[in-house]
Amino acid sequence: MRVALINPKFRLPIDTRTSPHLALAYLGAVSERRGDEVRVYDADVEEQSFQDFLREFKPHLAGITTNTPQVKQSWRTAAAIKDVMDIPVVLGGPHVSVVSEELDYESLRQPQVDLVVRGEGEGPWIEISDIVEGFLRDQPEFAAAKLMDPALDLFRETRGVSYKTSDGQLHRNADATPIADLDSLPWPAYHLFKMNKYTNLQPATDAIPGERSFSILTSRGCPYRCTFCSQSIMPIKWRARSYDNVIEEWRHLVKDLGALEIGVLDDSANIRKQRLVQLADGLIAEKLNHVPWIFVNGIRANLADYEMLRKLKQAGLKRTAFGVETGDEQMIIKIDKHVDHDTIRQAFKNAKAAGIETIGFFIIGLPGDTRETMQKTIDFAIELDPMIANFSMMTPYPGTIVYEQVKQNGRFLVQDWEDYVFFDAKARYEMGDLSAELMEDMYRKAYRQFYWRPRYVMRAMQRKDFWTRFGRNARIAYRTIVPRKEKNDLRKAMESSL
Repeated sequence: MRVALINPKFRLPIDTRTSPHLALAYLGAVSERRGDEVRVYDADVEEQSFQDFLREFKPHLAGITTNTPQVKQSWRTAAAIKDVMDIPVVLGGPHVSVVSEELDYESLRQPQVDLVVRGEGEGPWIEISDIVEGFLRDQPEFAAAKLMDPALDLFRETRGVSYKTSDGQLHRNADATPIADLDSLPWPAYHLFKMNKYTNLQPATDAIPGERSFSILTSRGCPYRCTFCSQSIMPIKWRARSYDNVIEEWRHLVKDLGALEIGVLDDSANIRKQRLVQLADGLIAEKLNHVPWIFVNGIRANLADYEMLRKLKQAGLKRTAFGVETGDEQMIIKIDKHVDHDTIRQAFKNAKAAGIETIGFFIIGLPGDTRETMQKTIDFAIELDPMIANFSMMTPYPGTIVYEQVKQNGRFLVQDWEDYVFFDAKARYEMGDLSAELMEDMYRKAYRQFYWRPRYVMRAMQRKDFWTRFGRNARIAYRTIVPRKEKNDLRKAMESSL
């Protein structure tokens, strides 16, 4: 069976990284193991038109990934598929997994969407593929409408799936059980991607060819439930791959694919510190530590002691991030961060003492923030003095606690899902005395106050990659502080890209 996996066009107001989509890489791997012929169409890097791709490949099944600002483009992509061929179209990803807002049903109400996979996708995706292939064997003239016949109701037992029968009725099955044995999954199928079309993991700081930059996931899930985090819609159970399985994939990335950097994408990589130390020992013993690697999404500050970080540095760790979020002592309690500021201070000190570069994630405009608390966040960022301070304006994603708080006590400023696009320096909500004007003012102030310090500028100028990336970073800095009003232009460009 021929399977198409699609990442729709996802334009951002600033030039940021473009990486192979890891979820699609996993889906491609399990589909190939199932025996399917698989093609990935990543609209962010493809030169071939989508219609030509469909006519050339003639897939029997299409899977489309989507996040919140991408979902309308996913619907357009589904419509473009149906204009060419009547095959089943499946949507998956974090946005459509939010059952509390019936966002699975919202997508199913689009005429061209047949099924939605909620949460972890590999298990439901294989079940869907098995059903479609079985149906194909008995249907000389295949059509999605016949597949979704309510009299057959072929997907009634497929957990983790919402679907629409051809009479227009919507159905939601029970959630799928999170994958307990992550070692049972094949490694991501990077060969399905045009790797030379991508950037490296952190192009603002490093100059590495995109085709030599790879990601790895050593664990899934997060036991924490911060009020602002969109990961709260995914499985809470933390599961880790085995030592042998991780080391074998790491060796594959370095020895077979020639990785020059590796990004660890775990949400909670250091939940078990001893496991990380064991992995570090393995990288050293296997002589894989000459390739630098990064904790892209960061690690928990309360589980980042010096000895562990020193060992990770020896194993090749170049850079890690910490989610600081706020510099106000009361705000950090309100967001259920489960860490205090002294612990965060110590984590940064430990990382720097171990020779590891640091990134701090900070949020401007949390519910309850004031000018004073946001200034504390800026001041705390300056005190911690990471190599990179990433300030984001609070975005109330559906499925999060903050979304519910705004729905009950505030006012959304977004008109549709595409207003959730990142990095456009626009407030997404107002609540109480927290106005859009105040949030936007403090957001721009945060970048100015942190990055325009003479000490920071002098230190940055001493980095080789600063000059390599100077033009790009200058554009990003300008667009972050003085954003262009181009949201409508972005939408028009996206709509015309299919």
